[in-house]
Amino acid sequence: MLVLAGAGALGTALASQESAPQPPPVTDAAPRSEPEPSPTDTPSSEPSAEPEPEPTGMSRSAAVRVQAPSVDIDSVVNETGLNAEGEIQVPQHGPQYDEAAWFTGSPSPGELGPSVLLGHVDSVSTGPSVFFELGGIAEGDEVTVTRADGEDVTFEVYRIDRYAKNAFPTASVYGNTEGPELRLITCGGDINEGTGHYEDNVVVYAKVVQAA
Repeated sequence: MLVLAGAGALGTALASQESAPQPPPVTDAAPRSEPEPSPTDTPSSEPSAEPEPEPTGMSRSAAVRVQAPSVDIDSVVNETGLNAEGEIQVPQHGPQYDEAAWFTGSPSPGELGPSVLLGHVDSVSTGPSVFFELGGIAEGDEVTVTRADGEDVTFEVYRIDRYAKNAFPTASVYGNTEGPELRLITCGGDINEGTGHYEDNVVVYAKVVQAA
């Protein structure tokens, strides 16, 4: 899987409008010279609308724990980066194989953008792994990530997709977002008999709902 780098921001500008002056009332009085307008008689412009604030997120702090109660996930979170081929490095063996990992090339949980956590679904030698039940998560379920600074960030799942690994939608998964989001990634689908690996990836999309 490749990582899409970059950052962006949205901004909105609103123009102000002037109110039109009202015509003077009709009277029966004799014509007279028009008085000089006082400051209170001068039509004033309406105040300019305040521009919408740009979305912001929390400061950077590593993920250290992830919990998804609806699918019985509760794991420490390690850190991972890219391998020599430019793909996310997943744990190959040892105790971290059955633990989640935060991809440090992505935002940390609560920062603006999609924070990426990944984990194995199972192993031939040891059976079910940390994200074995991830495919059963549902829209509306909550996922809480604890950061190294002690802050808990809660996300709500809004989408679950499965993609063939040779057609992975990099932009959709790693691309810029308007607010803090979370991606949980594991393997799924059928096992390729030639490679012994799953042919698909399961991706869970979630948006931040609370940071405390």
